[in-house]
Amino acid sequence: MNKTWLIIKREYWTRVKKKSFLITTILLPVLVACLIALVTYLAAKSEQKQLIVIQDESGFFINKLDTTDESYKTIYILPNVKESKKDFLKRKDADILVHIFPFKNNQPDSVIIYKEGGVSLSAKSFISRELDNIYQIKQMQDAGINKIQIDSINKSEIAIKSYDLENNKETSSEIAMAMGYGMGFLMYIIIFIYGAGVMRGVMEEKTNRIAEVIISSVKPFQLMMGKIFGIGLVGLTQFIIWLSLMGFMFLISQIVSPEIREAMHSPIIQNPEMQEQALQQVNGEFAPIIQTILHQNWGLIIGAFLFYFLGGYFIYAAMFAAVGSLVNEDPQEAQQLTLPVSMPIIFGIIILQATIKDPNSPLAIFGSLFPLTSPIVMLGRIPYGVPTWQIITSMLLLIGGFILMTWISAKIYRTGILMYGKKPSWKEVIKWIRSS
Repeated sequence: MNKTWLIIKREYWTRVKKKSFLITTILLPVLVACLIALVTYLAAKSEQKQLIVIQDESGFFINKLDTTDESYKTIYILPNVKESKKDFLKRKDADILVHIFPFKNNQPDSVIIYKEGGVSLSAKSFISRELDNIYQIKQMQDAGINKIQIDSINKSEIAIKSYDLENNKETSSEIAMAMGYGMGFLMYIIIFIYGAGVMRGVMEEKTNRIAEVIISSVKPFQLMMGKIFGIGLVGLTQFIIWLSLMGFMFLISQIVSPEIREAMHSPIIQNPEMQEQALQQVNGEFAPIIQTILHQNWGLIIGAFLFYFLGGYFIYAAMFAAVGSLVNEDPQEAQQLTLPVSMPIIFGIIILQATIKDPNSPLAIFGSLFPLTSPIVMLGRIPYGVPTWQIITSMLLLIGGFILMTWISAKIYRTGILMYGKKPSWKEVIKWIRSS
């Protein structure tokens, strides 16, 4: 055990002290935050109103287009006879020219949009939607149809609520779908990143012949477990640093932005009773959504996420470690051997998509119990509500799967880590597993 602990410390400190760790852990979140700020700034800048000039020869659409849209402003004017459209737009400092030709047989003939550099899809959609809406109102009026009544009928909806009979609480399929898919996909990314990190660590030590020196003083199983736990601690350290950076950036934003500081110190934030009153004042569908989020069993969700994060990481890290011990120096060889390990993770994502649609289907239940897919699929089912016996069974199977996979991977690792030059066949690998 002491030797395993020494390997854990070595794996942890050698990776934490690398420049690449500092770059990915500290600079990457800062770069992401800067990128988000840049995109937000550019999006806000692009929201400046574009001026649309309407050249309406039909006379029907004058002063009827929507002028309340935040992205577009319309004016109605005719260009000079000898003036080009480009010069006309420059003179009026406008962005878009819409030329509406006269009606033929009491119907619109054609509409042409001019813009320097081409018309964007959003602008074309706005113009098309507005012109169609105005002409449809005319057709309804000619036919004696009241458009306001039709719009009222189209907008009318029946309020539907869903309740869980076991907990007698209101549920939301949309929120459960978002939470389940988000947690499952996050688990998919985590397993791939840190599992592949274990494989790369094993490959580096094998190609550099460091493993030969280490195995002279420790057992291969101790070396493999030390690598798995050491790299796992590196990942945990990254998460803690990322959470700390998020909190720090939030505090900085309060200092820099007076609006955020005032919002955080508002009476609503400080007073629980006012929070309840504010929640009751929310219009539309937001109040039920917020209430459903608050009524989620967050203790179970967070606890299950941590358990399946650790279980999923350990079981796949053992498999990736075994694959890394089989690779020599050929990167293509690593890709070929990684495929069998990656397939269960991909199947987990495929089953997760089916689970979101029907969380109690036989496929969803199987995926949440099978150890190689349960870290992804079970997290997609939990927001919908899962029977306790299925959660306990899934956790026990995941623990058993980790023990079995570690035992199998250790047998492969013990022989593969010292094999150089020759690419082992799957028949040889099976012999290693069967050997005592």
